[in-house]
Amino acid sequence: MRSINPTTNETLAEYPELTPAEVEAKLALADRRAKAYRHTQIAERAGMMAATARLLRERRDGYAHLMTLEMGKPIAAAESEVEKCAWACDYYAENAAAMLADIPAPSDASNSRIIFQPLGVVLAVMPWNFPFWQCFRFIAPALMAGNVGLLKHASNVPGCALAIEEVLHDAGFPEGCFQTLLIGSHAVADVIHDARVAAATLTGSEGAGRSVGAAAGRSLKKVVLELGGSDPFIIMPSADLDAAATTAVTARTINNGQSCIAAKRFIVHEAIAERFEQAMTAGMLALRVGDPMDRSIQIGPLARTEFVDDLDRQVQESIRLGARLLTGGKRPAMPGSFYPPTVLADVAPDMPAYREETFGPVAAIIRARDIDDAIRIANDSRFGLGASAWTTDAAEQERFVSEIEAGSIFINGMVKSDPRLPFGGIKSSGIGRELSQFGIREFVNVKTVWIA
Repeated sequence: MRSINPTTNETLAEYPELTPAEVEAKLALADRRAKAYRHTQIAERAGMMAATARLLRERRDGYAHLMTLEMGKPIAAAESEVEKCAWACDYYAENAAAMLADIPAPSDASNSRIIFQPLGVVLAVMPWNFPFWQCFRFIAPALMAGNVGLLKHASNVPGCALAIEEVLHDAGFPEGCFQTLLIGSHAVADVIHDARVAAATLTGSEGAGRSVGAAAGRSLKKVVLELGGSDPFIIMPSADLDAAATTAVTARTINNGQSCIAAKRFIVHEAIAERFEQAMTAGMLALRVGDPMDRSIQIGPLARTEFVDDLDRQVQESIRLGARLLTGGKRPAMPGSFYPPTVLADVAPDMPAYREETFGPVAAIIRARDIDDAIRIANDSRFGLGASAWTTDAAEQERFVSEIEAGSIFINGMVKSDPRLPFGGIKSSGIGRELSQFGIREFVNVKTVWIA
């Protein structure tokens, strides 16, 4: 496995893939640890999780630097990501006991209740775009519930994967509670099929999700999948247009545009479309592109060169089919895997910018005749992760809340993940939920207790 700096395309380090014997040793250790760890008191787990939060904050700068080196996110965003991981650890340390408390369930028994018990070893297959946060939003609830974790991280962030294992070990979690598996995608199915693994979770592409979901299904194991998104961002005439346009730029370019919940399709009422196009174009033009270690830079490189190739294909094909290029759309003559902030207008259903997930700083603007048309366009997607709608009209707000097909709807705000709120999608955006009490209950046995 190779860690490559996408800012320069230089190799940072190479890591040997685990041999089958080494994978077997880690599985055996995880199995032994799971049998013991499930019996620890939740207060003990909370102490170790709180210690993890403290260490994350103490080591923030180093972990942020590592993230920026390996996948190119702006350094300030990387620092914020470490802080968010610490927040999640604190949140579950403080709230897991209440979330997992027995629930009385009156029945014909003298004593009946619902209890929550850990499943055991859970495999997490995680992506590179938020190399710490994606992992910790699994780690914090799973370990607090009494499970142990195995991490198969993306092959381009092995340094981050090992750093996560290190911080949990240093926080006091027993050996084997959380282990990184430096293996390729080809080896994932075998791990899922192993009888010692109880469940799997994946955040990643639709294709990867189908593969992991199929493997879990063949073994009849619980799976949670958080997949791609082509999130709509709807602007109606009553909206604060300046606030909507400013937020739209941020929502499209967060993490260099490489986020499943980044706004991608901007559905604008035709009465304000021209004004919005001008405002968003100006906002995208003002962004500075360059070395993500420079704090004045807002857009760093995409994580790998092939991602630039695919994004440029989507842009050029959309232009060929009639999209109007307002800014960007041309690969810069500079080293590294960069792509400029790009705005396409007059985007239509036959274009890649409409149908596919664009994983980079490319905004697709689509005009809508009225609210019925806006809702139709928003739902005209195989994805259903998040959605944002901008209107001050209470009736319109209620229609968006009730009719948009997505795992979350944010009114007059940007879609985001929050430890306190469930996160996940419908349709091809996945199954199951992460975060909040719903996330911690995904990897437990919800057991009915009935005593005569």
